[in-house]
Amino acid sequence: MLFKKHAYKVKTSLIILLLLCCNLLSSAQTAVDFKGKFGVIGNQIEILTDSSSKLTLKDAMASTAFKKSDSEFPNLGITPYSYWIKFSIRNSYSHENLGLQLLQPMIDKINYYQVDNGRIVRSNSSGQTLPFDSRLIKHQSYIYPVVLTKNQTDTFYLHVRSGKQLVLPIYLGSIEQVIENTLTKDITFGIYTGIILVMLLYNLFIFISTKDKNYFYYVVYLAIVLISQACMEGFVFRFILPGEPQIANMFIYIATALIGVAAIEFSKSFLSAKQLTPKLYKVSYLFWFLYTLQIVLAFTGNFNASYGLMLSVAMISALYVLYMAVVIVMKGFRAAKFFLIAWSFFILCVVTYVLKDFNILPYNNLTGSALLIGSGVEAILLSFALADKINIFKAEKERSQEETLRALQENERIIREQNVLLELKVSERTLELSESNHELGITLEDLKQAQSQLVESEKMASLGQLTAGIAHEINNPINFVTANIKPLKRDVDMMFDAFAFIEEISLSDSSIQEKQQKINEYKEELDFDYLIIEINDLLKGIKEGASRTAEIVKGLKIFSRLDEDDLKVADINEGLDSTLVIANNLLNNSIKVTRNFADIPHIECYAGKLNQVFLNIISNGAYAVHKQFGDTPGGEIIITTTADEEYVYINIRDNGTGMDDKTQKKIFEPFFTTKDVGEGTGLGMSIAYNTIKKHNGHIHLKSAAGEGTEFILQLPVIHKVIAL
Repeated sequence: MLFKKHAYKVKTSLIILLLLCCNLLSSAQTAVDFKGKFGVIGNQIEILTDSSSKLTLKDAMASTAFKKSDSEFPNLGITPYSYWIKFSIRNSYSHENLGLQLLQPMIDKINYYQVDNGRIVRSNSSGQTLPFDSRLIKHQSYIYPVVLTKNQTDTFYLHVRSGKQLVLPIYLGSIEQVIENTLTKDITFGIYTGIILVMLLYNLFIFISTKDKNYFYYVVYLAIVLISQACMEGFVFRFILPGEPQIANMFIYIATALIGVAAIEFSKSFLSAKQLTPKLYKVSYLFWFLYTLQIVLAFTGNFNASYGLMLSVAMISALYVLYMAVVIVMKGFRAAKFFLIAWSFFILCVVTYVLKDFNILPYNNLTGSALLIGSGVEAILLSFALADKINIFKAEKERSQEETLRALQENERIIREQNVLLELKVSERTLELSESNHELGITLEDLKQAQSQLVESEKMASLGQLTAGIAHEINNPINFVTANIKPLKRDVDMMFDAFAFIEEISLSDSSIQEKQQKINEYKEELDFDYLIIEINDLLKGIKEGASRTAEIVKGLKIFSRLDEDDLKVADINEGLDSTLVIANNLLNNSIKVTRNFADIPHIECYAGKLNQVFLNIISNGAYAVHKQFGDTPGGEIIITTTADEEYVYINIRDNGTGMDDKTQKKIFEPFFTTKDVGEGTGLGMSIAYNTIKKHNGHIHLKSAAGEGTEFILQLPVIHKVIAL
């Protein structure tokens, strides 16, 4: 009995001890086990709120108040507090060079500590309020190199504070994976910047041509959008103000306020709000006050309040503009329809971004990039809206001119009747006719100016195609050159190291056999033969990229023909080749282009004008093929050149949608187009027809609905060109 009693006590004690151990294990932090896969670790960290912002690392290490995060992207909101972040990493991977990345450029201050058995291995203090050079890795996000041998476990602490929204997208991976993710983010923003710049330059050129203030407001709005996004993504701090952290930080609050004001002012101008909704127009000045208050709060140090006010006012002002657009659409203002579509998409993205900051929607790649996506798509759609508005104004002007012409014709009829009935008033009738002729002259001059503006608009459309084509064509070889530079530098550095090693061996006291053996062993370890091959391949790739870029620039020079106002002898085949380089982005790698160029004589012509004709026909053919086949293979454009003793012939044939008889009869009429509103001006084929005619040539058309279209250009080998 005594033995059983003691055994029972021992058993009970062991159970209690086991429960205590289980409790201790459950309360201990589980280390992040890195097995070589790049990913987020937000749901594996612990967070401690530092409401006084005075806790030291020692206090944090001793604290038991850490709480485990239950979100992959912890959202700490907009608060004046500081936060301690704690997590451990165990390296189960063979690669010991790891990296931590915090994709949140707008953190005011962040202290980083790597602790191994209570000893600080590495620390760093950086952030939006400290100079950019304080960062371990010079990038707008926060990247920390981590060295952990296999099966080693270290603990990491982050002390963060921000006057803006504090979201913690923390990624763990090898240093190469972190750098690759960083490059992906930078390239994404680069694409966005390219879209905004193209839209900005395109609309700036149109403003210079038309002097329409809507385009001016839109250009200013796009410029502020780009600056604002660059501030919020950290690029202004990184590239423009790296030594002025306070100014760079203040730029975020100022730029976000200016983008709101610019959006409202552009919307009021485009929608003619002052005439159509005068009451709503006056409400807009309330937002001026609120955005001014946001800037004042930032300058007085109330950063949390300023950023919170910005989020609220941004959502309210976006809804205000949406409501104003709906009201104006209901009043029958057609131009507001395109604007409403563009603004609705932008509002959806703004609301998504704000709800993410208010922790109503989760943080992810989509919600985090909502403003970039929204502003980029909005920029494109609003350009269509502006183009549609200009088309409306053109149509109204044409109707007004037609009514004026009919009125003048009616006046002439009345004058002829009065001439029969009132022969005694010849002098009075002559005076009236003189006045009418003067008015007709003024009207004719107005018509000529309108025609000139429309031709300039078509030139700007061609310039847009030229810009897109060159940007697309040059980007690939330039990227090829850029991608080879980094590995080439690495290989050259290895060669320098090899030279240094060989020099060291050669100066040693070892025998020649020992020196030779060491050098051979080092070359084998370095894989010296492959290194030489790789350097040659990289140099060859850079040479090919540079050569391709030179070919593209040569094609651009041939296409643009800076001396196009001068009559000169030109090679038609060469002009077609350069045009295809410019139009390559329209073909989208899905349309097969077949060149059947004969050995034709050079002709005397305005080469630049003919290149524009080729571009108009090829772009229309590409549009028809895309409409027929979409992105599926099968589309084809065939270009054939031939010549006889008198003429040079250029045949451009496609297997697109083709044209019915009604369309063929109108194809060369000004302003006639089968494209949707905003996709074409209707002047391209009219200009092409007049250009060929002024070259004393002919243009023929063969087409059938659903079977494709063929244009035949006939230009004389020796002819008299009419001055253009």
